[in-house]
Amino acid sequence: MSLIRPEVRAALLRWQELIVGALVLALGLYWALGTGGVLGWIGYAVIVLGLGLVAMGVQRGRFRRGAGGAGVVQILEGRITYFGPISGGMANLSELSALKLDPSLTPAHWVLEQPGEVPLLIPVDAEQAEALFDVFISLPGLQSGQLLRALEHPGDQTVVIWRRNGPPGHVARLH
Repeated sequence: MSLIRPEVRAALLRWQELIVGALVLALGLYWALGTGGVLGWIGYAVIVLGLGLVAMGVQRGRFRRGAGGAGVVQILEGRITYFGPISGGMANLSELSALKLDPSLTPAHWVLEQPGEVPLLIPVDAEQAEALFDVFISLPGLQSGQLLRALEHPGDQTVVIWRRNGPPGHVARLH
């Protein structure tokens, strides 16, 4: 039996990096402002680290849609694999031609397209889907802000978040 209510636990897990960043930031402020000497200077470095963790935590928290959805995502050496109860598949990061978000499905699904392959559909709330954030922002030319905006305000039409045109390495910006 857990002493923390499920909705509070879910919120804490969603924003865990932000919470850690805030604690590191508070420690850095305490050292920088409350002590002197070498520890005070170390505090300024810890403040910078805390600010970076807070910024990263905000992005990751905005990306997470919870867990407990259908299927499991696995990422290994540039290959995204989705094991679903009805469907599944694999997509190689180096061969992706497009990344889309389809909000017409319940829940919304990521659509990963590769030339000559059936698109891979991954529910945004699949287990371990939060790992897709790092994979998606590594796509050349994709901005994390545009990814998060599409996820938070998807509308009712499929949204093209990123597309590769031409040979690998050539990227056309969509926004």
